[in-house]
Amino acid sequence: MGLLSNFVREQRIKFCLPYINKGDRVLEIGCGNMYVTKNLRKKGVNITGIDIEPPADIVGDIKKFRELGLKERGFDVIIAFEVIEHVDLTEPVRALLKLGGLFILTTPVPSMDWLLRMMESVGLNQKRTSPHSNLTDIKTLPFETVNFRKAFGMMQWAVLQNL
Repeated sequence: MGLLSNFVREQRIKFCLPYINKGDRVLEIGCGNMYVTKNLRKKGVNITGIDIEPPADIVGDIKKFRELGLKERGFDVIIAFEVIEHVDLTEPVRALLKLGGLFILTTPVPSMDWLLRMMESVGLNQKRTSPHSNLTDIKTLPFETVNFRKAFGMMQWAVLQNL
């Protein structure tokens, strides 16, 4: 884990908490080691983590959500921190989110990905688990923007609504 990674992870949790209500069903896509999922559970959030590798609650490809037993329109909130740059999540998220539901995500600013790669090489942030083959400008996604910010000039953090 890079020197900045723990700090940024905590900031992401703080960023999403105001958008999660008691009783919401939450899905974290790309939960990795379950850090976010476990921390939100400690705060009383009803959250399920999915990833392509264990220790996720659900192990599998989000694009095959029906085969994994996930129901369309079954979630109030979907979180995807540092995932969409690896794989296009648009269709599964739109299908899984309730109408009016929130998609909370973070991803590199496409034009700044080179700097993140340099930071990885000197150990300042976590090394990539797979190529950034789907770098995305969040503002182009087919959702309504509730909150958008550029974090540290290199990252896009957003809360989007499924309409």
